[in-house]
Amino acid sequence: MPEFILDHGGPDGAAIFDSLDEFAQGYVEAMFFTNTGHLEDGDLWGAAVAQLAPATVEKIIRDCERFQRRYKLLLSVAYRISEKTFRGPVPYTTKRAGHDFWFTRNGHGTGFWDRGLGDVGDGLAAACGDSTPFSSEDPYMGGDGRLYLS
Repeated sequence: MPEFILDHGGPDGAAIFDSLDEFAQGYVEAMFFTNTGHLEDGDLWGAAVAQLAPATVEKIIRDCERFQRRYKLLLSVAYRISEKTFRGPVPYTTKRAGHDFWFTRNGHGTGFWDRGLGDVGDGLAAACGDSTPFSSEDPYMGGDGRLYLS
């Protein structure tokens, strides 16, 4: 399978991405990975980071900061656990947790619960349920050509 390469869409998109912490960078990578790489993605196909609306960037930052603050203890334990992969154990990183936040909250069939983190992963996954502030959200292209989250 080819490696996913995030399209920044130019210097403005690269600046947006670089302004994010590692957790939010992972979140954005996962969002674009799951929603922009296939023709079936409709008007999101081929979207780039530069197309994120300022309000979307602010929402991403706010959600990622709130999640990290609220679940600081569970995340700190997760970062000390090596994720079990078919290649063997690898460190569980902040960026990977950002990926898992997107995957888990949007029901992509992988995420916190799927990393060999045990009760810690289960707790982080439970934080992304439908009745939590971190329930699913969908990206969509606005009439202004900017990417939003609903």
